[in-house]
Amino acid sequence: MGYWGKVIGVLLGMAIFKLPGAILGLIVGHLFDINYARDFSARGGFARFFSGSENMKNDGVFFHALFSALGHIAKADGRVTEQEIHVASRLMDDMRLNGELRKEAQQAFREGKSKTFPLADMLKVFKEHCHSRRDLMQVFLELLIAASCADGHLSKEELGILKSVAKTLGFSQADLQFLISTYEAGQRFRRSQSQYRQAHSQHSSRQGAYARQSASNNLQDAYRILGVNEKTTGKDVKRAYKKLMSQHHPDKLLAKGVPQQALDLAKEKTQDIQSAYALIRESRPDI
Repeated sequence: MGYWGKVIGVLLGMAIFKLPGAILGLIVGHLFDINYARDFSARGGFARFFSGSENMKNDGVFFHALFSALGHIAKADGRVTEQEIHVASRLMDDMRLNGELRKEAQQAFREGKSKTFPLADMLKVFKEHCHSRRDLMQVFLELLIAASCADGHLSKEELGILKSVAKTLGFSQADLQFLISTYEAGQRFRRSQSQYRQAHSQHSSRQGAYARQSASNNLQDAYRILGVNEKTTGKDVKRAYKKLMSQHHPDKLLAKGVPQQALDLAKEKTQDIQSAYALIRESRPDI
């Protein structure tokens, strides 16, 4: 059990209310040490208040971790295909990586392809570098999932590497499966919206039936994107929406240390969340 809660409590209490305050501070600090210290430490402790986000942006840790892990995933089935190289290059384009940053990302991808690449050690460094911030690590994991699924197929070997990444970063297998399913739902949702708009503009009964079926599937994926279902109360749907927006809003991610180059992909996620919530609201009078 820690003791810093008691020390800080006594000092603050003494400064404000003298001896009675010191006693009260000791009690409050003791409760903190028992009940909250572990959770506080898991979130990065006091160190996170004194560590700026510039380190992550400037020294390339984020990009090295991302692209070396992606290289390792690409090599998981024994060989790296031209399509997988194209996916990595397109991700660099989407992140607008140019000059030295792009060279660093390319080198990291090559390093990650090695059979002896120390994936777990690299991830531990990354985790320590971002002070175990779950929100930052989730963005990292979501980017890996998106890149891994970009060719339309997630192989058994690729899934195995993603499971190892998730475990090292402190995510459960259920967490990983949820992130994969929400990504897949987002992809279907985007395609379905386009198809529904096209079908809705037609007037034949067959096309109308297709439009209704497409709308139904679209709504189910909208629920999956928010991590809820049609039985979830309106209040809880709204709460889930606000939580996801808070986690993925580009301005907040930038403030938390996500590099600027990665934010365009976060914007796409935010747009999916907003569109999904808007569609659910249209079908729910209780929201």
